[in-house]
Amino acid sequence: MIRRTSMRSLTRRSDSGTGMSGAFIGYLMAAVCAGAMLGASSLAQAADVSGLGVVTTIPGDDASFDYASVDPTARRLYVARGDGVMSIDLETLKVTPRFIPGKTVHAVVPLPGGRLLITNGESNVATIANAGTGTIMAEIPVGDEPDAAVYDPASKSAFVVDSKSGDLAVVDLSTRAVTTRIAIGGQLEAAVVDGNGHLYVNISDQSAIAVVDTRTLRIVARYALPGCQKPTGIGIDPESGVILSVCHKQKAVALHASDGTVIATIAIDRIPDAVIFDRQRRMFFVPCARDATMLAIAESPQGVSVTGRIATAIGAHTGALDPRTGRFYLPAADFSASVSGFKQHPGTFRVLVIGEK
Repeated sequence: MIRRTSMRSLTRRSDSGTGMSGAFIGYLMAAVCAGAMLGASSLAQAADVSGLGVVTTIPGDDASFDYASVDPTARRLYVARGDGVMSIDLETLKVTPRFIPGKTVHAVVPLPGGRLLITNGESNVATIANAGTGTIMAEIPVGDEPDAAVYDPASKSAFVVDSKSGDLAVVDLSTRAVTTRIAIGGQLEAAVVDGNGHLYVNISDQSAIAVVDTRTLRIVARYALPGCQKPTGIGIDPESGVILSVCHKQKAVALHASDGTVIATIAIDRIPDAVIFDRQRRMFFVPCARDATMLAIAESPQGVSVTGRIATAIGAHTGALDPRTGRFYLPAADFSASVSGFKQHPGTFRVLVIGEK
């Protein structure tokens, strides 16, 4: 996630207002160019994305915002926001501004059985809710500053990334309780699973990835991310086994999930915070908030590289893909600088819909 704070102090404090994040401010204050593609990988050719662009926008009430997710079964988009979960019906585009209440929500993860898992960074609680009605089914204490979360089909468990306490809270979905907390260490960011019993989580202050066996609940490896300062978003191509981590200083690192061998270091745009893997197009997509772009990063026999830039909006740093339609949904808002930091303009929150123009 991108953390909310002021210009004066890039702390890990969160709030439920409409402030800008610490990483966003850091990049706005001092963004530098660095990195170039290195290495090669024997992978399939990627799709053409030249026809992608913003086709419409969905307005919504003002609030801070973080990760977005699509529930392809319920046909809904969820946006994690400061005051709870926003829900958007993908067929009618009807907006429910506060579908589920929350306290500085960072992630909304669709679960089997028509449920949702929600992380509340302010209250240190993971919420289980009914995806159909928004009714809260359980509130589960986790660690300090729960941020990202993932569902792992191999173990049929959910994993909550406790950013400040540096651990993973393992949630048993049948008992709705934390069964264990896996100590990783460091400041944790986004995580991803491969579907075959492995979880990969970025360690921001160590420029590394921890690899966890989701069945034994043990750390089985740590991969270095050379040249990657403060990795944030992470994604995986389960078919090729390629991981992409995005970093500060306009870099991304592609590596093999099997052993951590670096495939490429890639120059990207400023303030990346999420990596979206598109199985149909066989590409990674990275929203970059400062440059108002979403990068298409392709695997090919020549390597892993940026093959397209899609215009978005300044502030759009996360997003989600609807696998049924191939459309992307990116939360965004307008911001301005002041002595105390960057502030969100009232009445400017919206979700960008990116598809074939």
